[in-house]
Amino acid sequence: MAGLAPEGSQFDTRQYDAKMNDLLTVDGQDFFTSYDEVHDTFDVMGLQENLLRGIYAYGFEKPSAIQQRGIVPFCKGLDVIQQAQSGTGKTATFCSGILQQLDYSLVECQALVLAPTRELAQQIEKVMRALGDYLGVKVHACVGGTSVREDQRILSSGVHVVVGTPGRVFDMLQRQSLRPDYIKMFVLDEADEMLSRGFKDQIYDIFQLLPPKIQVGVFSATMPPEALEITRKFMNKPVRILVKRDELTLEGIKQFYVNCDKEEWKLDTLCDLYETLAITQSVIFVNTRRKVDWLTDKMRSRDHTVSATHGDMDQNTRDIIMREFRSGSSRVLITTDLLARGIDVQQVSLVINYDLPTQPENYLHRIGRSGRFGRKGVAINFVTKDDERMMFDIQRFYNVVIEELPANVADLL
Repeated sequence: MAGLAPEGSQFDTRQYDAKMNDLLTVDGQDFFTSYDEVHDTFDVMGLQENLLRGIYAYGFEKPSAIQQRGIVPFCKGLDVIQQAQSGTGKTATFCSGILQQLDYSLVECQALVLAPTRELAQQIEKVMRALGDYLGVKVHACVGGTSVREDQRILSSGVHVVVGTPGRVFDMLQRQSLRPDYIKMFVLDEADEMLSRGFKDQIYDIFQLLPPKIQVGVFSATMPPEALEITRKFMNKPVRILVKRDELTLEGIKQFYVNCDKEEWKLDTLCDLYETLAITQSVIFVNTRRKVDWLTDKMRSRDHTVSATHGDMDQNTRDIIMREFRSGSSRVLITTDLLARGIDVQQVSLVINYDLPTQPENYLHRIGRSGRFGRKGVAINFVTKDDERMMFDIQRFYNVVIEELPANVADLL
């Protein structure tokens, strides 16, 4: 399977790289400057004492690669494009950069962070609060599916940072409940997801309402050409901090495939594996909401305890399910790509792609759920005849060879 390209394989690495190079230069000049300064410890970054206290209290000891290179330029007020693999600490990088620059005596919104899903926005809010614990930061998450009136009440009482999803943030700006006058930092998290498809126009609309001199930070695990194209429109001499695609290895995560031949054989394969899975927490990805419901029913009818979450559920239900999963009272979570990004469940050591993702980029986000911050993890991909081309594309995109699942999978977990 890792052999020759199948006829008409859709993903052409050379074309991709050529297009990227076109985007990275403007009139023959590099659009980005790269920034390579490395700070090995949090202590040498020139951060405020109370921010350092928050960082250490949160449990960080040594900065990850992206934090060693990414926190300082953001603190200096530079526009930044930071690209690093899922689970390497991007959230704490921009949270630290924002917390360092806020004026705490001014209780006005000074930083706006946008994320593609409600869960991710709430996760960022948690990290921002925890890191800013000793600074007295006021943070609010503005997301859909919650009370508009409650949002308005909290915003009018004053916050330093708003983290939110584009729809609700734009709504708050339009109603003038969120006043943009003092916003000096704007961060797009998971920018590739935000800029592909749905949110592109909303982000433009939000950007139009913000003050002209504003620091912009774009954070993402993958940087497809569309994302770069947009960043060019509203960034000023950005520095680019990059972990190259070939280095987007998912180190520490063992990756395997299981040949299921036909779609209808996947369920039995999963149930066979389940005996092994029960040891640990796992996330199972499928491609549609309907399939989440279908697979959940099938698994429950065979007496397996599973939780499920997808975008059709109301926010409250999604919160409860995630809480149960985080606390460990539910061991298996079945979900769609909605949760592939930024959901940090520490104990996940197994990810199963019941369906392969439809885009090679999403593979990284999904399996980055396991083995976060250098822990070991295992990813198992269910592959039918129809999936072989996508499997090939994924291997080429990440420069990996994915091997067949050995019989002793239990020893790997």
